[in-house]
Amino acid sequence: MRTRDLERWDPEDDLAWRRGDSRVAWRNLALSVLSEHIGFSVWSLWSVLVLFMSPAIGLGFTPSQKFLLVVVPTLVGAALRLPYSWAVTRFGGRTWTVFASAVLLVPALAAFVFVQRPGTPLWVFLLIGAATGLGGGNFASSMTNITAFFPQRYQGRALGLNAGGGNLGVAAVQLIGLLVISTAGAGHPAYVIAVYLPLIVLASLLAALGMDNLPKSRVRADRGAQGEALRAADTWWISLLYVGTFGSFIGYGFAFGLVLQTQFGSTPLQAAGLTFLGPLLGSFARPFGGWLADRRGGARVTCWTFAAMAGGTLVLLAASARHSLGLFLGGFAVLFVLSGIGNGSTYKLIPAVFAARAERAVLEGRPAAAEFARARRLSGAVIGIAGAIGALGGVAVNLVFRASYGHPGGGGEGAFWSFLGFYALCLLITRAVYLRPAGQPALAALATRRVERDRVRG
Repeated sequence: MRTRDLERWDPEDDLAWRRGDSRVAWRNLALSVLSEHIGFSVWSLWSVLVLFMSPAIGLGFTPSQKFLLVVVPTLVGAALRLPYSWAVTRFGGRTWTVFASAVLLVPALAAFVFVQRPGTPLWVFLLIGAATGLGGGNFASSMTNITAFFPQRYQGRALGLNAGGGNLGVAAVQLIGLLVISTAGAGHPAYVIAVYLPLIVLASLLAALGMDNLPKSRVRADRGAQGEALRAADTWWISLLYVGTFGSFIGYGFAFGLVLQTQFGSTPLQAAGLTFLGPLLGSFARPFGGWLADRRGGARVTCWTFAAMAGGTLVLLAASARHSLGLFLGGFAVLFVLSGIGNGSTYKLIPAVFAARAERAVLEGRPAAAEFARARRLSGAVIGIAGAIGALGGVAVNLVFRASYGHPGGGGEGAFWSFLGFYALCLLITRAVYLRPAGQPALAALATRRVERDRVRG
């Protein structure tokens, strides 16, 4: 296998960027999106497979057991994000992407073998579901790798495209599930997995042939980067906000079909025909959120987003009270779009906050090169940390749904009131920490100045 290690890389070197580095960066981004897309599809595979599970194929699990089957992959994917983020800095973006793509063959093949075997016990599917969590780790390694390829002025755009293209994997696997149910019927879940086996191989080969490893000095986090990031208050504030945005996206994406089946009695075909629409809308909205944050500031866009998400949750409560499927679908569509926008704006907040802090340190007399290099290392570390904690929000969403729907006659109202309260909390935190003038005036002014400068340069 040919080695593709770049000897030098400085995305802030405008001359080198115009002479060809931009093409290298965009090529790596495109292949990263493909790998991450497949990873998300495998990670969210059980959001589709549970729709097929019924006594008709010898797999009659209760709604509570089905919610557990979508909780386990979410939890494992969240837990793997920190080690995956570290691994790309240790082994290189290309090397790790090849491995992270190829290893997905293990859970895919296991699911293919057992998903149509009548009488398979729940614990077997829980183990396979845990293995599909490997796909959830791809996000953190991909984002950590891509953020080192692009200059600051393109961070929101690049990270939004990378994450949005990956997030589309949730909608893609659900759309394939719809096609299988509508053509072959609800008795052939293995057909869904069969689609992905060659795609996993293809993504691995393309990553091996077309991606590059950055110089270790550029992408490798220093030994104390994650420790320093964990001691920074901004890491925890941003991670909490990402729980509200990405946690909502992945939690709703995994649970939406089951919610429709449980609350409205939808058939597998009806649920599959609607499930993919939400993740599709949220995925397309994510790059827009990054683009909007590049121009309006990540904090402002995030604040607006949480206010609107609270409004969307009120719509769900009204729809539940009226038992209105149309209003319910409309409320969820709004929440998916807003979660996508919030995903992009919150991730844009990470490099913007640390770059603003570096500017403040430079104004206080510290060396500019060292401060901005430190800001980039911390940004990469926080991307991994926030990605892991944010994915835990998806676990929380599904556990809340499981508690709300898990008893006879249970509905979703309790879950929606919980989500409403959390969105209100995130709104208050965003305003108090990143927007209120009395809170951090120097940071707010520096962040605004940098956004304006990047807009002129970009």
